[in-house]
Amino acid sequence: MFSCSKEKMTDNEVVNINPNARVVGYLPEYRFNTSNQLEYCKLTHLNLAFANPDSSGKLIINDFTHILTKARNQNSEIKIYISIGGGSLSELQSSIWSDLIDNSENRSVIIKEIVDFVTNNDLDGVDVDLEWGNVTSGYSPFVIGLKESLTSHKKGMTAALPGTTRFENISDEAIQNFDFINIMAYDFTGPWNPTNSGQHSSYNNSVQSIEFWTNSVGISGTKLTLGVPFYGYDFTDSSNITSFTYGSIVSAQSTNSELDNVGMKFYNGRPTIKSKVKLASEKVSGIMIWELGQDSFSEFSLLKTIHNQYEDLGYNTTSLCLD
Repeated sequence: MFSCSKEKMTDNEVVNINPNARVVGYLPEYRFNTSNQLEYCKLTHLNLAFANPDSSGKLIINDFTHILTKARNQNSEIKIYISIGGGSLSELQSSIWSDLIDNSENRSVIIKEIVDFVTNNDLDGVDVDLEWGNVTSGYSPFVIGLKESLTSHKKGMTAALPGTTRFENISDEAIQNFDFINIMAYDFTGPWNPTNSGQHSSYNNSVQSIEFWTNSVGISGTKLTLGVPFYGYDFTDSSNITSFTYGSIVSAQSTNSELDNVGMKFYNGRPTIKSKVKLASEKVSGIMIWELGQDSFSEFSLLKTIHNQYEDLGYNTTSLCLD
């Protein structure tokens, strides 16, 4: 519904046939308290993150009723998904996921719980964000079964997957079951690689990620959304590399919004975000944000930058709050 459809006429010219674009924003539960500051009218999709099952398969996440109310009051067309998994699962959570999806007798239990959770909470779908070691042998049959059940309830299913890695346990059939894939084109360096200081999400990283998913994996750009970070990494002290939010670096000095680094602090400023939106408008179907609560809730907002850049390029996102 929100994908870009375009025909490439020459090597340098892209003609928009149906110039719509997705803007997908993640909001983790530890940022639910920023809800009143968010401009939901600038999003097509909102992913509430993360719900994870207990040993019985019941999904656990903080209450988000107030977010549903605010988001839909501001944007009646927004699609709100529950995101399951996450990149930082505990050993217990990983063990529970494996037990539920790798054993066929348990798989139906977790699929039913997820679908019931979506329907009971009046959500629009599920975003699957199981990563790395949590993409176990049962992942593909799990997402295939989940998609079948969600479709019967007219609900959607997406995935968050790394920029240049395809997990070996994701089959071709499974990958085609996602309505679209959010490419995590960030974290190319970080605290886990302290000697590799620098930009963790460069423009070239985005180009490489799109080329990987379109050329190496063979996924159409209409089913891909380019992820951008609203955070950075501080390499000032190589023994203690920390993350920081875009909002915090702009609060320190508003002109930082136009930069990609301040000393050894590396992030994406507004010019780079604009260039990534242009790239996305030409190659894929939208922009994904990790994560909304890290923005600067001011005139220097990256969400505002994304929204306005799409407008300037002649694309529609929500056609709401056009400032």
